[in-house]
Parts: sequence; C-alpha cells; structure tokens
Amino acid sequence: MNRFVTLTASALSALFLFVSLPAGKASAQTASDLVGFWNLVAIYVEQGDKKIEPYGPNPKGVHIYDASGRFSVTAVRSDLPKFASNNRETGTAEENAAAVRGSIAYFGTYTTSEADKSVTVQIEGASYPNFAGTSQKRLYSVDGDELTITNPTPSAGGGVAKIVLKRAKTTPRQM
Repeated sequence: MNRFVTLTASALSALFLFVSLPAGKASAQTASDLVGFWNLVAIYVEQGDKKIEPYGPNPKGVHIYDASGRFSVTAVRSDLPKFASNNRETGTAEENAAAVRGSIAYFGTYTTSEADKSVTVQIEGASYPNFAGTSQKRLYSVDGDELTITNPTPSAGGGVAKIVLKRAKTTPRQM
C-alpha cells in the first residue's frame, strides 16, 4: 500500500510539474500575457509618412492590466513645465494648455480577443473627457517583456498611435 501511495504521489507531482512549467517561446500568445504593470517606453503617431511623438522623446507613464479585467493608463511628457504658482488650480492659460497637451490618463475595464490579438477598453473616466464612456479596440503584441499596442483612435485625432511598453520588474506593491 505504501508503495502504491508513493508511486501515485510521484506521478501526480510529475504531472503537476509538467503542467505548471512555463511554455517556451514557441507558445501561442494569450490574453494573460497582457496582465501586469507596464512602463511606458515610447508613444508615436504615424500620419502617412510623418512620425509624431505627442509626449516627446522620453515619455513617462504606465499601463496596468489586472487579471480581473480592470485597467489604468497614464502618460505624460517628461519635460512638462511646472506651474509658477505651485497650485494646479491657479495655472495660467499657457500652463494649463501645456499640461493638457502633454498628459493623458484614463481607466476602466477591458476584454481581449485572442483570435485577433486585440484588447477592447471600456473607458469609465479620462483626463480627456471625450474618451469617457467610450469603447475602443486596439491591437496588441507581447514579445518577451515588451508590449506594443496599436491604437487607431488616438486622442489627438488622425493617424495611428503606437505605444511601446516594457514589463516592470517589480510592481508598486513589491517596492
């Protein structure tokens, strides 16, 4: 009896190990690859033969996709000028315009389609009010620790936005 229990336990352990080992590079990309905390590397908009960087050459920001279907996106120019008054509610017209042009944030829920490698975001709230209450479909690809999102509906209008992100090595909770 003890030998049977030992053999059964060994077989189950081997099966569990085989099933839980990560798949190699040849594995198919899945929606779970999107889940995580991603640091912004670049954002550019392609308009014909023009390539525009609306958040500058070194944007700052994050994309967060959790396993329950919630997301949050923030992007800002790294060179945003500070408000002289040190009070966001008393910024000048020029300071406010620079802040609006140089940043975006939105959040809500998302669903994915593995068939066409797309993510559809249902935006609940946004610093750009026209995004709030909308549903937008984007294509995505994950290659190792790099996520690329193609957005045909960028907030600046016209063109197609490409967002390049790198998976964070630690999440805020781990810091």
